[in-house]
Amino acid sequence: MTEAATRRPDRAQYGVCGFLAVVGVLVIVDAARLRHIANSNDPIGPKPVPMVLGVLLLVVAVLYAVDVARGGTGEAEAGEDVDPTLPVDWKTVLLLVGAFVVNLALIEPLGWVISGTLLFWGSAFALGSRHHIRNLFIAAALALITFYAFAIGLGVNLPAGVLQGIL
Repeated sequence: MTEAATRRPDRAQYGVCGFLAVVGVLVIVDAARLRHIANSNDPIGPKPVPMVLGVLLLVVAVLYAVDVARGGTGEAEAGEDVDPTLPVDWKTVLLLVGAFVVNLALIEPLGWVISGTLLFWGSAFALGSRHHIRNLFIAAALALITFYAFAIGLGVNLPAGVLQGIL
């Protein structure tokens, strides 16, 4: 017999399948309760996207259940370069928490572009990148891109802060 045939099936994965199915059903039920609000800018309204996502969640749940039933399992820790015996790197964790706290404190007075730049730059610094000037330009570009993506693409205005009227 092959190794796959003698291996016990991982029944816990059916729990993940069930969770995906429950979330899919909840998304569909919630989307079905949305009122149809259509106008000239959005003739189809808000229902189709969550309905499609709910159906896709159900499809993934079924396909995953079929894969588990056929004996499909993922390799544990195969693609990760993690040593679980090492202690937590508290310096990195605290630096990341600090970057998020600074963003939280400065987003209203300074605006998203400045606080987001500090967040992205601080995250890169905390995770070990030492190209400070390059990271600052990349962080500023990411903050500007996300600012305009939210404003133009989604119609959500992030705080402009001290840059109000410039952006």
